[in-house]
Amino acid sequence: MAKMFNKLRNLDAYPKVNEDFHSRTLSGGVITLASSLVITLLFLSEFRLYLHTVTDTKLVVDTSRGGKLRINFDVTFPEIPCTLLSLDAMDISGEQHLNIKHDIFKKRIDSHGNVIETRQDGIGAPKIERPLQRHGGRLEQNEKYCGSCFGAETSDDDCCNSCEEVREAYRKKGWGLTNVDLIDQCKREEFVGRVKEEHGEGCNVHGSLEVNKVAGNFHFAPGKSFHQSNFNLIDLLSLQAESYNISHKINKLSFGDSIPGVVNPLDGIQWVQSKPNGVYQYFIKVVPSVYTSVGGHTIQSNQFSVTEHYKSSEEDHFRSLPGVFFFYDLSPIKVTFTEEHTSFLHFLTHICAIVGGVFTVAGIVDSFIYHGHKALKKKMELGKLR
Repeated sequence: MAKMFNKLRNLDAYPKVNEDFHSRTLSGGVITLASSLVITLLFLSEFRLYLHTVTDTKLVVDTSRGGKLRINFDVTFPEIPCTLLSLDAMDISGEQHLNIKHDIFKKRIDSHGNVIETRQDGIGAPKIERPLQRHGGRLEQNEKYCGSCFGAETSDDDCCNSCEEVREAYRKKGWGLTNVDLIDQCKREEFVGRVKEEHGEGCNVHGSLEVNKVAGNFHFAPGKSFHQSNFNLIDLLSLQAESYNISHKINKLSFGDSIPGVVNPLDGIQWVQSKPNGVYQYFIKVVPSVYTSVGGHTIQSNQFSVTEHYKSSEEDHFRSLPGVFFFYDLSPIKVTFTEEHTSFLHFLTHICAIVGGVFTVAGIVDSFIYHGHKALKKKMELGKLR
């Protein structure tokens, strides 16, 4: 056993020196204090990094098929009333989404941005039909308007061209008008009254759409009800503005849930119209993203990049409807974010490197100072330095 201990003793790479042969110097004490301080600071810095998470980012091909894409939006139009503003969504084939799940709200706002009223809304614009004629058909161009009295006519020449005239015809018959929503004249006059009431107001539209995960677009268009009717109603002619101010502010726009640390490029963006009418277009490339937290919670969402283009009415030879359009396409590349802690062995390796490296460098510096001072002192004693 003693032989084995002797062999182990011979392998000692750290031979000990008797304390009687130790020589302690002032410079050595200063260097030891400085190196200890450096080690402490580096240790604290490394420990802080060890406690924090690091994010590993990878790019992979998106092999998912089908699914839904949720679009969250919050857009303010300070110069367009809510009644005139409509939201539509279309897919890549140009067909309108009619059966998509949506949750849309409109806020009427005054010129100072104060909220007047909040109401729930849907996809598309309320379509204004051409006035209903007495003979049962719709009013054609170059045809004289003679509105139906809905069974209350007293002769073949009777016409009811307003809601009040229908009410009067029913009163003369002794009938009660129970549901004005079924009367064509009353519906049109209600819409006209609503537009006139909101004159000079703005609108904030917020909510979400859930569409198929294919390329498409959604857009906010003012005055679309007028253009859909295929006939300019006499009562509405005065309401159709020569131009629409599509100035807008995008308070929020995202495709899916928010990812921690990621700021969407259109949030807070504001654009002010300088020319009448025009079409403002955003071309968006949606990048599928998967975020996994250090606790294992996964968020399936999307990031996006965007470019913008404005087409004024002078440049638009096809006379497109004015509005704000968002064209989106899906990227075939998926980005994965994975949060993780630095391993303890990695942390321990760094600590050993810090301690060993600082003490080694400190030893070199101390040896250089000690031997340099010793050589100078010897030369002075020999009188070689004057």
